[in-house]
Amino acid sequence: MAAVGIPLKRSWIFVSKCRLLRKSIQLLSHRKLSRSTSRLSSVNLREEYHKLKAQTDAQPIGIDDVNPQAIFANNELDLGDVDVYGFDYDYTLASYKDSMHYLLYNLGREALVTKHKYPKEILSLPYDPKFAVRGLHYDVQKGLLMKIDSFHNIQPGTVYRGCTPVSKPETLALYGGTHVPVDNMNSFHGTNHRMHQLMDLFALPEMTLLSNVIQHFIERNIPYDPEYVFYDVRGAVQGVHSSGELHRNIMESPDIYIEKEQEVAELLKWLAAAGKKLFLITNSGFPFVDKGMAYMLGPDWCDLFDVIVTKARKPKFFQPTRPFRVYDKQQGTQAWDRVSQLIKGKIYQEGNISELVSMTNWSGAKVLYFGDHVYSDLADPTLKLGWRTGAIIPELESEIETVNSLQFKKSLSWMLALQGLIETMQIHEDTESQQILDEWLRERDELRVLTKTVFNRQFGSVFRTYHNPTYFSRRLSRFADIYTSSIVNLLKYSLTYTFYPRRTALPHEIKF
Repeated sequence: MAAVGIPLKRSWIFVSKCRLLRKSIQLLSHRKLSRSTSRLSSVNLREEYHKLKAQTDAQPIGIDDVNPQAIFANNELDLGDVDVYGFDYDYTLASYKDSMHYLLYNLGREALVTKHKYPKEILSLPYDPKFAVRGLHYDVQKGLLMKIDSFHNIQPGTVYRGCTPVSKPETLALYGGTHVPVDNMNSFHGTNHRMHQLMDLFALPEMTLLSNVIQHFIERNIPYDPEYVFYDVRGAVQGVHSSGELHRNIMESPDIYIEKEQEVAELLKWLAAAGKKLFLITNSGFPFVDKGMAYMLGPDWCDLFDVIVTKARKPKFFQPTRPFRVYDKQQGTQAWDRVSQLIKGKIYQEGNISELVSMTNWSGAKVLYFGDHVYSDLADPTLKLGWRTGAIIPELESEIETVNSLQFKKSLSWMLALQGLIETMQIHEDTESQQILDEWLRERDELRVLTKTVFNRQFGSVFRTYHNPTYFSRRLSRFADIYTSSIVNLLKYSLTYTFYPRRTALPHEIKF
């Protein structure tokens, strides 16, 4: 069994901050700094800076690496209490290669030209897989893509019009500051007439295409309304999904687009052998799911599941609306009679969560459901049903690898130490001292940018702004009891394992 890593957004950064800031304070405490009793000259301020810098550089980085394949806990979860395991399909059981994003981008781009009559030059705009990250917000009316933190504040340096960064002064002028009012934020399921949030990996090609189109219009002085362009691009990309064109391409060449992970079959067989009930609820149609699952697991994959629901229409599935229908996989047709029980071996479509619970008695904390979409997959099950939930975040693995790098650890350690020095020395209000403090703040800001761009040059980490969790991270911690980069990481733990969240000190609970 692999050792459990410390949650990415919490403990090791907190421990490092405590350690380094405490040393900064100890270094200065003997001077008994106060407004009335102590004044250091600007020369001494520089001496304190160099002493702290030398001390920080000389000290070994006492931060253990985080295991990229670990499962991280937002809420305590005992697997021994779980009798039923549920799964989404896309990006949960099925992992896609980068080629799928290129395919979705290219199909959406073609639809934009052929169906929406956009300029043919758009067909030459290439996909950049490193442009956007999950969790960003798009201001539909202003036509700006940005990262917002857990307090609804826009992170400076992460606002883009097309592919062009928007300056901090312009951002402040457009929004009257950095705060986005709650009425303008996305609704419960991540949508809003004003702000649209990118909550799954399918959204990355869409937002990249949107940004490229706007950049094309800007560079050629083509007048455009950001709102119209947003809905056109969204309609083009969503049409690729709804028409079945994307699915047909993937079904024709699953080896090009789907990762063939043998561990998925191993996981499902392991759970079934342990007497656990398994179910699949996906918005995708059965032929598409069948092709992918057969490619990964073999033709008898359905035998592993007690209940299979396709075309579930999540998040509408979690409302008591449509009943279940039986799907005939040989004929490709739906039955007309009402479903009164869910039978293993049959395929169901649509339905709703109330009927699922009443027919199976799968309720409360004995159910653990995994999905990649924090809103559509996880929000309703955890808030309305009391199910335990697990988020699959594939990009988590690369983020942790960056966090584990020596460059990042050293930059972060010095940034936190420097910030502690600034916090302590800010009581010096003479002109020379304030000039030095301004220099330190500029260096701190440069370090903030450095520790941002190592994740993504435009938008930084999926999980953190300069110092706060992102809005995405906040929703993840609320709706997911656990999260990990891949469903197969569950194989590293026993079925009686308890995941414990790390206790982190509140600001008033520790003195630096």
